Amino acid sequence: MPSIRDMNIIDEESDLVKAKTCGFNADQRITYSFSESYHSLCLDKKDIVAKEIQACETLINYAKSESEKAIVAKEIAELRMALDMLT
Repeated sequence: MPSIRDMNIIDEESDLVKAKTCGFNADQRITYSFSESYHSLCLDKKDIVAKEIQACETLINYAKSESEKAIVAKEIAELRMALDMLT
């Protein structure tokens, strides 16, 4: 019997994409990483952008300063615009 990993079934509850802020002051950016490498083969561009939005929405709750919140909010707006263009 094949395992769940062999069948490429994605658990929607898990955080497949994690977002982090990096850099200082004006050079702050958002970086993304996949928690499991095989998921990148199962997702299309719309799924990836949607997961990035979800990761940023989680990240904004942990932002330490207003400038960091503003950077994450701007990233969410840009990702939503990109998702609209993909659909």
